[in-house]
Amino acid sequence: MDRRKVLTIFGAAWLSAIVLTWFLWSRTRAPQREKTISVAAVTRDLPAGTKLARGDIKLVSIPEKDLPKSAMVDPQAVVGRALMYPVNANETLTAHKLSSTTGAEGFPALIEPGMRGISVPINDASGVAGLIQPRAHVDVLYTRAGTMAEALTTTILEDVIVLSIGKTTEIQQSAGVGTQQPSSSSTTRAVTLLVTPDDARKLELAKNQGRLSLALRNPLDRSRLDSKEAVTAEAIDPYLFTRAKRALPVGVPAPSRDAAFLAQIAPRRKAAPKPVEPPKKVVDVYRGEKHVQESFQE
Repeated sequence: MDRRKVLTIFGAAWLSAIVLTWFLWSRTRAPQREKTISVAAVTRDLPAGTKLARGDIKLVSIPEKDLPKSAMVDPQAVVGRALMYPVNANETLTAHKLSSTTGAEGFPALIEPGMRGISVPINDASGVAGLIQPRAHVDVLYTRAGTMAEALTTTILEDVIVLSIGKTTEIQQSAGVGTQQPSSSSTTRAVTLLVTPDDARKLELAKNQGRLSLALRNPLDRSRLDSKEAVTAEAIDPYLFTRAKRALPVGVPAPSRDAAFLAQIAPRRKAAPKPVEPPKKVVDVYRGEKHVQESFQE
């Protein structure tokens, strides 16, 4: 065989081995190129209720397989809408993080169409010692004060979302486990709740007729009370409650009813015995035709 042909065959085989080796190495060790897609993200940390401007939005590329559900790919569809939740810088925007009503600005954007935000006063005793945070789920309890026969407590609303505590609309990050801000049980704060228009009227009447308290619940708990019957003093002391009901006639003003109730349960004092007069003796006296009777103490 011709020497030149041998060298040609040998060189072709060597070149083929080099190409095959490089191809296998690139397939196993080189990074794989993935298909990416551009989505809208924020340029800085933004709190809830912020109305997004063009300068707050940028496009970032992410792998198509990691694309979040309902991600916003068009920046123009985001401009002018408000954030329903706080977001961090470079965080991608999804539909559920944005208000559904364009042009809404600030905190009112958190209120869904058909709902209302109404504030009720609480303190540490009626607000679970300050453990309630924005976006928590609570039940609203109403207590009517009065005598033992008149007082009652009932649950008027269940599974209500807290929009804000005072002017705080975001969850406060504590400095450490178990740390709390010093507060007084007498300090009154306003809690804004997200309710329907009918429930807003109930709350307004209840907070002017009695006292409201909030019961914190698990946000995943969707259970409802089987019975909303009011709890009365009978559950605490049935004996005194029964006596109080008997002592309170219908139509008597509250102060008189209180006095009647206290008179029923107050211990009665024994009356002091009347002094016994000593017996008297009667003597018949005759003076001529006159007859008189005279009495004498012994």
